[in-house]
Amino acid sequence: MASSTRTFTRAIPKSTAAPHTSALRAATRNSRQNAATRFFQSSRRQYSSSQKPLESNTAKYAAVTLVSALFGGGVYYTTSQQTASAVIPETLKKSSKAETPSTAAAPFTPTQADYQAVYDAVAKLLWEKDDYDDGSYAPVILRLAWHASGTYDAATGTGGSNGATMRFAPEAEHGANAGLVTAREFLEPIKAQFPWISYGDLWTLAGVCAIQEMQGPTVPWRPGRQDRDVAHCTPDGRLPDASQGQDHIRAIFGRMGFNDQEMVALSGAHALGRCHKDRSGFEGPWTFSPTVLTNDYYRLLMEEKWGWKNWSGPKQYEDATSHSLMMLPTDMALIKDEVFKGHVAQYAADNDKFFGDFSKVMVKLFELGVPFTQKDRFSFKSTLEAEAEVYRSFSYLRNRPLLHKQDEICELEDELAKLDDAHAKGEDVDSYRLVTRRYDEEDADCQRRKLMDRIGEVMKEYDELLMREHEILSVKQPSK
Repeated sequence: MASSTRTFTRAIPKSTAAPHTSALRAATRNSRQNAATRFFQSSRRQYSSSQKPLESNTAKYAAVTLVSALFGGGVYYTTSQQTASAVIPETLKKSSKAETPSTAAAPFTPTQADYQAVYDAVAKLLWEKDDYDDGSYAPVILRLAWHASGTYDAATGTGGSNGATMRFAPEAEHGANAGLVTAREFLEPIKAQFPWISYGDLWTLAGVCAIQEMQGPTVPWRPGRQDRDVAHCTPDGRLPDASQGQDHIRAIFGRMGFNDQEMVALSGAHALGRCHKDRSGFEGPWTFSPTVLTNDYYRLLMEEKWGWKNWSGPKQYEDATSHSLMMLPTDMALIKDEVFKGHVAQYAADNDKFFGDFSKVMVKLFELGVPFTQKDRFSFKSTLEAEAEVYRSFSYLRNRPLLHKQDEICELEDELAKLDDAHAKGEDVDSYRLVTRRYDEEDADCQRRKLMDRIGEVMKEYDELLMREHEILSVKQPSK
């Protein structure tokens, strides 16, 4: 894990900084909500450590404003909330009053517009509640949809998203589903707003929303799942075990009916979210952008050097460069197996191919075991599409200097934390020394004073960039 809290981005590893710096960081977290809220909803969601990430393909696939890229466990192994004063897109404001259609004489049959309203309500909630993990509930929502669907057994026709049986204790308490109560509770207000939609349809539609709002591909979807009772709960052990290898992967995914290529494509969901020690036992994000879907998961597998993490938890890998990313044994199995590795290499080289295959395999996953009566699938407009501007704002390019400046501040924060730790271990040193300038001038090399001067310079540059971005975002969008 990264060595300090990333208070400047939404892609933030859990803090391991020294206790004496926590108050300053808490103050930073409180103050950031008061300036340029909408900008932070995009720019904080980028890098999860001070390590410079691989050159990302994201720019190719998000040519519109990065402010819409706001949506942060792991999808099938892992995955307080005070509502942030987010700036809600106009299209989502319009959809916020969606009501249960009137049940008059004729039975109500939802249309695509009705399901789009559900999608918009989920997206709106993701905008409003941005205080989870790396700045978004989207990864854990996708994990819920994945785990609800991934229990399917082709041989018996049992399990899958039809039934939404994770609502009940036997299945909800399976080890692989630890932490998913967060996602289920997150969606309860949506269920109350649209009581006509089944939980199975809601969870999978929310999964589609999560993918698209994290700048992933369009994932077609159709309704038809019916909720079932506790008698239909699936036995434990149908979801992947992260500590296993390629034989286990083929056994688990093969039971659902997936081939090798599809297994590798599904694993690409690990570009999103993070593991939590208090849930799966594992800890950390897979990529530097855990709330933006790219092919970086595959690129990191192929291009980064990985070694066993030296810690007291279960066996997992960490990257040799930053020591802030992790891979699970099942992830590394994808490059140890030659057949799997071939597909990993393809996706690492071509984000478009990954997006195309990922969309197809997610459609298949979400539909496993569902007795559909509707043939046609719906495609939903994401917030990016709904809020598309008639001019190019080049927000991605304008945000890049800010992101790099944030990364520089994080590095300086690390240096200051190390210096604080070193001084705190010395004799006759009390906490007053950490916050006063008097002792800094007594040091022969004035190391702290030099560092603080540098922090002041970089923060000034960052503030200027931030306020410029805030002013630009305050410009009214043209009518469409």
